Amino acid sequence: MTTYAEAGVDREARAEAKKKLGGLESTYRFSKHGKIIKTPFNALYPIDENRYQVKTCDGVGTKVLLAQLADKHDTIGIDAVAMVVNDCIRCGARPIAITDAIDIKKSEPGLLMEIQKGLNKGATESECPLTAGETADVPELMKAVYHINCDCVGEVEKDKIITGEGIEAGDVIVGLRSSGIHSNGVSLVRRVLFKAWGGEFEAFEKIDGLEKELIFEVLEPTRIYVKPFLKVFREYGIKAAVHITGDAYLKFGKLIGAKNIGFEFDNFKPQPIFDIVQKTGNVEASEMFKTFNMGWGFALVVDDGDADDILDLFEKNKIESEAIGKVVEKRCITIRYKGESIGIMN
Repeated sequence: MTTYAEAGVDREARAEAKKKLGGLESTYRFSKHGKIIKTPFNALYPIDENRYQVKTCDGVGTKVLLAQLADKHDTIGIDAVAMVVNDCIRCGARPIAITDAIDIKKSEPGLLMEIQKGLNKGATESECPLTAGETADVPELMKAVYHINCDCVGEVEKDKIITGEGIEAGDVIVGLRSSGIHSNGVSLVRRVLFKAWGGEFEAFEKIDGLEKELIFEVLEPTRIYVKPFLKVFREYGIKAAVHITGDAYLKFGKLIGAKNIGFEFDNFKPQPIFDIVQKTGNVEASEMFKTFNMGWGFALVVDDGDADDILDLFEKNKIESEAIGKVVEKRCITIRYKGESIGIMN
C-alpha cells in the first residue's frame, strides 16, 4: 500500500507542526477598522464599516516538476492563480487583485514568458487583475528550475460573508466538476506513476482509458470556479463553500467544529487518472479521499430547498455539477464509494 506519507507528505506530522505555530491572533489587535472575522477557512479584515477583505496565498508545489519533465510551462500559472482565487471565494469574497512570486534558478526570457502566459490566462478566467509580481534568481535554494506562488485579495460586504454557521442536517452538498488531479497529491502521483521518480510509466506513455499522454493528463490545469460560484452566490444563500485541495474531504471537518453534524458523500465519478493512481500504487480508498478531489474540485453546502435551482443555474451556465452528499446529524465524514462505507474523519 502506497501512502502520501511514503511519498514525502506526512499530513499528521504537518498538522501537529501547525498546532505549535500559533501567534496569529496576537496580531489581530492591529486591525485598523474593527474586529477580524474568522470563518472555517479564511480570516477577513475590515476596510470600513461594511466592507471586508481577505488575502489568500498558495503555490503549485511539485507540479512544477511535471512541467519541467514535459518542458511545458504555459499552464502552470493557471494552477497558481486557481489555487488562490478558489480559496478566496470560499468566504463569499470577489477576487480583486492577484500578485505572483517566482523563485528561479536563472531568469530566462523564454521560460518566464511561458509561465506568464498561464498567469494571464488564470487572471482572465478569474476576471481579476494581475497587478504585480516578483522574480528572484536563487540558484543555491533551488532543486527545481523554478517555483511559483500567488497571492489574492478579495472583497465582500460584511452581511454577505459565508461563515458556515448555519449548516444543519438535511442540507445538500453540491459538487462542481474538477478537471482532474488539479494541484494536490502530486507528490504521490509522481511517486506512483512516473519512472523519473520510481513509478511505473514513462512520461509520454499513452495509457488505456486516458485521452492524452500521461504527463499531459496530470498537467491539466486546475479549474477556476470564480465566475460560476459568484453567479450562484449573488442569487442564493450559500451556507459553506469548500475548495477541495490538500487533505481533500478531510477539509469538511473544519465545518463541523463544535456542532453535532457531519457529512456523508455518495456520488463520485472520478476521472480515469484517479483509478490509475489507485491501482498502480495499491493506494487504499481512504487515502485517495484524504488526498485527491476524486472528480469534484469545489463544493457548496446549501439548503435542501435551493439545491435543485442552484444545479439548474450551474447547468444554464454550462458548469457540470451534481448533488454529491448531505449533512447528517452524526459527527462524521463518511464516503460511500463502490459499495464501501469509508470513514475518514480523524
